[in-house]
Amino acid sequence: MEPNNLLILLWWKKPHKSLVTSLNSAHALTASCSEPYDDEQPSYVPAELVKPWCSNDASVLYHCYLIEMKQNFCSYIPVNNVVLGLRSELNCDIANMNFDLVVDKGTITVNFKKATEIHLSPEQVLQCRRFQITIFRILVDCNLQNLKEVLERLSLGQNIGVESINYLLLPAARMHQKPLIIDWECVMSVPFRSEENSEYHIDCSPPNNCSGVLHTKNGMVCTCRVQNSLVCTPHTGLLDCITGLLDDLNGNSLLRPRGRRARTYKTHYEEKHGINLRVDQQLLLKGRHIFRVQNYLLSRRQQRKKESKPVELPPELCSIVMSPLSISNLYSFSIVPSIMYRLESLLLALNLKNMILDRCTENVTIPTIKVLEAITTKGCQENFNLESLETLGDSFLKYATSQQLFKTYQNNAEGLLSGQREKIVSNPALCKFGCDRKLPGFIRNECFDPKKWTIPGDYSGTSFLSEDLPFNERNIYIRGRRKVTDETVADVVEALIGAFLSTGGEIAAIYFMNWVGIKVDLVHIPYKRHFQVQPEKLIDVRYLKSLLNYSFHDPSLLLEALTHSSCMLPKIPGCYERLEFLGDAVLDYVITFYLYNKYRDMSSPGFITDMRSASVNNDCYALSAVKAGLHKHILASDNVDNDIANTVNNFGRLSIESTFGWEIETYFSEVLADIIESLAGAIFVDSEYDKDIVFQSIRPLLEPLVTPETMPLNHIREFKDICKKMQYIMKKPAIYTPNGVVTRTIEVEAKGVVIYKHTSTVSNNKTAEKVACKFFWEIAQNATIFIIVTENTTLFKKIWNYHL
Repeated sequence: MEPNNLLILLWWKKPHKSLVTSLNSAHALTASCSEPYDDEQPSYVPAELVKPWCSNDASVLYHCYLIEMKQNFCSYIPVNNVVLGLRSELNCDIANMNFDLVVDKGTITVNFKKATEIHLSPEQVLQCRRFQITIFRILVDCNLQNLKEVLERLSLGQNIGVESINYLLLPAARMHQKPLIIDWECVMSVPFRSEENSEYHIDCSPPNNCSGVLHTKNGMVCTCRVQNSLVCTPHTGLLDCITGLLDDLNGNSLLRPRGRRARTYKTHYEEKHGINLRVDQQLLLKGRHIFRVQNYLLSRRQQRKKESKPVELPPELCSIVMSPLSISNLYSFSIVPSIMYRLESLLLALNLKNMILDRCTENVTIPTIKVLEAITTKGCQENFNLESLETLGDSFLKYATSQQLFKTYQNNAEGLLSGQREKIVSNPALCKFGCDRKLPGFIRNECFDPKKWTIPGDYSGTSFLSEDLPFNERNIYIRGRRKVTDETVADVVEALIGAFLSTGGEIAAIYFMNWVGIKVDLVHIPYKRHFQVQPEKLIDVRYLKSLLNYSFHDPSLLLEALTHSSCMLPKIPGCYERLEFLGDAVLDYVITFYLYNKYRDMSSPGFITDMRSASVNNDCYALSAVKAGLHKHILASDNVDNDIANTVNNFGRLSIESTFGWEIETYFSEVLADIIESLAGAIFVDSEYDKDIVFQSIRPLLEPLVTPETMPLNHIREFKDICKKMQYIMKKPAIYTPNGVVTRTIEVEAKGVVIYKHTSTVSNNKTAEKVACKFFWEIAQNATIFIIVTENTTLFKKIWNYHL
């Protein structure tokens, strides 16, 4: 048995102790992967946002960052900047970030800018907490009773010293308040005290027909304190933001509701609410209902809601909750939860990146945003996710492990090599690697729900955070648990490989693979074989050299690449299967890498995945082999030659458009696809592992490569997507293979009724699936009614209006 140079590094309970095991003992890994996976995984919180709230310090240092918001659309409600106060300084990679949020009218660009450092007294910190709890509680649930209970607990100093989400979100100072960075007037708006007569409203100038004070539920209040305030009307329980006074309306003015008789506001309130306006000469207040927090990180603009109409309110029915508080500040703070969720996600990505690179001796630079992309699943519904990086990482993982196994086990047959590779690259194996490195806690697999967002400093309804085990002397915190599938963990491992590869190159990707537990390298090891035959006597070496635009240093590799296992010539000691194993991985990687770099800016993250699937498949390779005439040079038995001849005949009946894999509805011999892969493997070995030479040589055979304009639909994927979207059940297909012909029946069920059934009979199972799915897709796109016969009953069902 050969020595094992490919080692798998498994990390167990203690992160700094490792178990190194060889592939000769692969059963150990298989046994560990067979252990049941617990999909209840922790949800991590970055340590930068977690600190205890202290009450006995003389002062607390806060690093202040200005959250600048710029509206990229016209609106009568502008946004204001917000100050973020952190107990820890942000990494420069995070402190200068910018991104766009999608709101109902357009986009808002968010920029972070380091502002200053300030020391706050315990009293100031308490007031800041009181302000942010109040404004966010109002925006999240509008429940003043719950807010009152939370503020009472805050005043009693409960949970002081407990580690929790600890940062400040405060209104930024306006121009006339410079050089201050915080709008302390607004911060002091909680709790509202009507008896205060500070310098902020001594010189206020009420409208000509209005006195300097107004009668409110809070008592007599200065006019300027009512304007730019947040009020509650107890008779409705609604919260409204007051933007001013209506110069020409009071309680005796006529209210003209559509379709109803005109009556005064005083009469309206008496008849509808049983309320008698006692100060009916007061001007009415102009306001609008408050905003509600939403997820502005979604990739698509949310359905635009009708703007709330302005409301006219008698002052005496209003109870002031916060003042001064402008409608712009209220609107700006409704956007902040989405901003902080993105910041939290970036900090998680930064923690993961630092954890991975903690002991890296190479000069590896990975942007934090790329790590965030790699841990963000499609379920988050944001404008980026891991799919493209996962596709790239999957191809490199397959390539790196295949070349390592090929050069390490030079006497192992293709079947053994494939089995060994599967033990490394399968989802259970990758999930185990990821779990041993604590990756599930970093994964973002849920759409942001603002109602579940943790308001900093608000302990109500929030489970306390517990400290997790340190990662290389780094702390992380746990906030509850959630479900993460094993497939998702495996996808993230592949996406992280893709992130390191796309930004740091192959050295960085190899580093990450070693860190996660897969010990590989890209060092060339000579391929030792014993071919005594002269290739020129069996194949046309000169013609193939011209066709491939490559001159072999060892022509016996070319002979091996063209020899099928059925070939009985005694002079040839081996067949192409080992080279096919290697070439399959090399071609997959170089084509995927080419597509990723050329089309990485395409809007849909799944676009690279679709293009790869359309380019890297047996049908494409087989088609290319026939076009190039390679079938004439294959050394195989008569049976295999006959199978190839049938393929060549089918090729002549194909339309010009059928050039990509999943569009082909006929059978192609797999031997033809194997030859393209084995030739790629042969060139790779002969060129001492130069994959660029492989791509330059094989690419002309595959032309034209798929482009966004020529890429056909993947009907199998579209079929499954429709069923998932419509919550239809795809029943297990019935497959029959009489006389070498495959008959496949697909059924789709909705609420216990079969709504679609199709049977296709073709030469193989894979083609049968494509034909059935394509037929279903065409019906779903073009028909309005179709007939299905099942159990002697004719059912008429309407097709849904479904469009890409």
